[in-house]
Amino acid sequence: MSRGRIFTVGVVILGLVCGLRFGTAIGQQSPPAENKGVSVGKTTAVELGPEIEGMQGRQLRLRVITVEPGGYVRNHSHKDWPEVVYVSQGAVTEYRGGQSSDYRAGDTFWGDKDTTHWLENKGTAPAVIIVADVFKQP
Repeated sequence: MSRGRIFTVGVVILGLVCGLRFGTAIGQQSPPAENKGVSVGKTTAVELGPEIEGMQGRQLRLRVITVEPGGYVRNHSHKDWPEVVYVSQGAVTEYRGGQSSDYRAGDTFWGDKDTTHWLENKGTAPAVIIVADVFKQP
């Protein structure tokens, strides 16, 4: 193979690699720092200190959260704040650790001390999630 042909093939391969990397970068979203289109409805909480020894200053909390179409729940950590989530209506996409997962009505997911994530409603209908968490009061 001639030097010119080797050079041409090299440039084409380099261009493809750069193009794929650029396309991947464009497709990735930055985690949002604020909520958008999110409302918290009914909330119920139980003080755990009187119920369980060693749980002073913590609540078992249940919230109904609505995420409007195009809305999102900001990027946040669950260190010292475990949760379980039930999707009661619509669908949400969870972004965690560079991966995304889609959850629809009837699905559940969780967050533990190693979880940092954010949620997005990419659908056309509101998503309603029911979140139970153990919350440390400020």
